[in-house]
Amino acid sequence: MVNPKLRNIAIIAHVDHGKTTLVDQLLRQAGTFRSNQVVAERMMDSMDLERERGITIKAKNASFEYKDIRVNIVDTPGHADFGGEVERILRMIDGVLLVVDAAEGPQAQTKFVLRKALAVGAKPIVVLNKIDRENADPKKVLDQVFDLFLELNATDAQLDFPAVYASAKEGYATLKWEGKVTPEIKAAGMAPLFDTILSVVPPPPADLDAPFALLVANLDHSDFVGRISIGRIVSGSIKMGDPVASLNLEGKPEVGRVTKLFSHRGMERIEIESASAGDIIGLAGLATPEISTTIADKPDRTPLPFVAIDPPTIHMQFLVNDSPLAGREGKFLTARHLRERLEKEIRTNVSLRFIDGATAGSFEVKARGEMQIAILLEQMRREGFEVLVSRPEVIFQKAEDGSVIEPIETLYAEIPSFALGDIMGNLAGRKAEIEDMKPNGDNTSLVAAIPTRGLIGFETDLQNLTKGMGIISHLFREYGAHRGEIPARINGVLIALEPGTSTTYSLENLQERGTLFVGPQEDIYAGMIIGENTRPADMVVNPCKAKNLTNMRSQGDGKGIQLSPPLKHSLERGLEYLAEDEYLEVTPKTLRFRKKILDHTKRKRSE
Repeated sequence: MVNPKLRNIAIIAHVDHGKTTLVDQLLRQAGTFRSNQVVAERMMDSMDLERERGITIKAKNASFEYKDIRVNIVDTPGHADFGGEVERILRMIDGVLLVVDAAEGPQAQTKFVLRKALAVGAKPIVVLNKIDRENADPKKVLDQVFDLFLELNATDAQLDFPAVYASAKEGYATLKWEGKVTPEIKAAGMAPLFDTILSVVPPPPADLDAPFALLVANLDHSDFVGRISIGRIVSGSIKMGDPVASLNLEGKPEVGRVTKLFSHRGMERIEIESASAGDIIGLAGLATPEISTTIADKPDRTPLPFVAIDPPTIHMQFLVNDSPLAGREGKFLTARHLRERLEKEIRTNVSLRFIDGATAGSFEVKARGEMQIAILLEQMRREGFEVLVSRPEVIFQKAEDGSVIEPIETLYAEIPSFALGDIMGNLAGRKAEIEDMKPNGDNTSLVAAIPTRGLIGFETDLQNLTKGMGIISHLFREYGAHRGEIPARINGVLIALEPGTSTTYSLENLQERGTLFVGPQEDIYAGMIIGENTRPADMVVNPCKAKNLTNMRSQGDGKGIQLSPPLKHSLERGLEYLAEDEYLEVTPKTLRFRKKILDHTKRKRSE
């Protein structure tokens, strides 16, 4: 049995290939909005950070109606660090729109999400987006996509995918491409893509007579109804007031009653009275549902199969901020606040975990990648938290023979030819093994196997060595043999000796020693890192020294002091820059580097 009036699809793509813009156009042209309704650009990017960075971080649901058939859409993240979102979302859908830039072709993250989609047996539709770009070559990119499907061991049915040529920004699509956009193509709008979705994506299997069962794929929270479990109804039907039970894999089932049922009309969440198999819904009424648990009509039912999720590969310490300048900007400063915030995060983010650290007020957070941690920290600082974080470190494991193994990633890079030698030398120092290398116009395409440790800090080096023209992406491959020592940061740092306010007079002398991270008239404390030394060793300096005034006139009077602007790091850069004996102090307005031991004498003694 199937539900013929429904289709469930996910949209997958590499970062910045036009996925969210395509969803906007589908919702607009399906008549989801009133003609006079004001609609934001990139509606699916509802978080501030998503709008600022132009990436999808959290998977989100929407729906539209076309020819009396309701299509549920799920927008999935394209970045591998947010793979935990992708893996469970793909359990709710029967087909995927694979969006590929008609100029750039399939990229690393396209490969990551597509592999997951093909594994669950989803029917693919390939959308070659941005055909209106000057350097677009849709036919060549289509061949590359076909090669990618072969590489990922797609089935014969999946290899027989339809291709749709589109411009999401301009709002048209076509099934035939003759090399130019004609008035007929523009007039048809997105109709060819709508028709392809309805004909290719199968309706969801729906056994209406079986008992009610739903696999929780996502969680939301409402201040009025509590936690909302989002997922697809696998069998049966449900209505308001029905008894339900959450079946955990271990422990006692939790029982409750349905207090609210939600569906989507466009982007808007609407309340409904009942729903049946095949539909994607939100259900409120259980106090502590968890992702990947089964919600059934009775507590004695058998749970649905659990989805295993790729393990975290890095970990780092979150600590209560004990710096001398703590509490000036943030509202949430204690270990209790920190614990509550991390507990709230892991309720909806399955690929993140945390345990209590070795000292009071510290927590060890495990994640997929440093970008995932940086996003969490950015959200926390905007909410008013102050926190100290340590350098991200890789999670090692023990092999069966007792040897140490570490996570290895596949690195894909586009390097300008002028910087190739420098990048190859840098990768060799990071214990990378080059597997493939071919010219691509003015650039060279590289594929390398590199330890996850080797990637920490590589992006900064890449931007410096390639003058910002290098592009990289990477995917977790496997746990492999330990590759040996990888040297950390080459240069030492300039450390403040005593507290005070930085002076222009003092900073003028210090800028000859290295690159400064602070400007004049900034608050400084002992042990704070105020710049990078030009030499490998750390240097203790005094940035607060004032000029001694005398009644004698000196030769330099009247000359202006020229200070170079201080180097301000972003959150990701800051995490990469840290050494093992340093913390990054993250507050709502400021990022400061500091040594773990602030007192200079105690620090010397500990060394």
